Amino acid sequence: MSAPTPQYLLVRRPGLRLDEFSRRSGLHPDMVRRLVALGLLDGAREGNELRFEPSAMAVVARIQRLRSGLGLNYAAIGLVLDLLKRIEELEADPRRRRTSRWTPAS
Repeated sequence: MSAPTPQYLLVRRPGLRLDEFSRRSGLHPDMVRRLVALGLLDGAREGNELRFEPSAMAVVARIQRLRSGLGLNYAAIGLVLDLLKRIEELEADPRRRRTSRWTPAS
């Protein structure tokens, strides 16, 4: 009796490859690598390849708007992104949505 032959499933890796992400975002691949190196963009490294979640497209769009609209440098963009994230967390926290018990007298 022979040993069973291993079977491998072909699965597509999740996320967008660097070239596809660059094409969709309109940024040069080197610029995308710089954003990852600066910590402004999250990219997963698999071997020699960078992969990005589809949600990273929204982050790149926000970075581009901040860069072109406000003329911020990349260090300032990192700070603004952190502040915007913190604001979103505070607004989403239901404990912070307290309404005043004071009502005007009729």
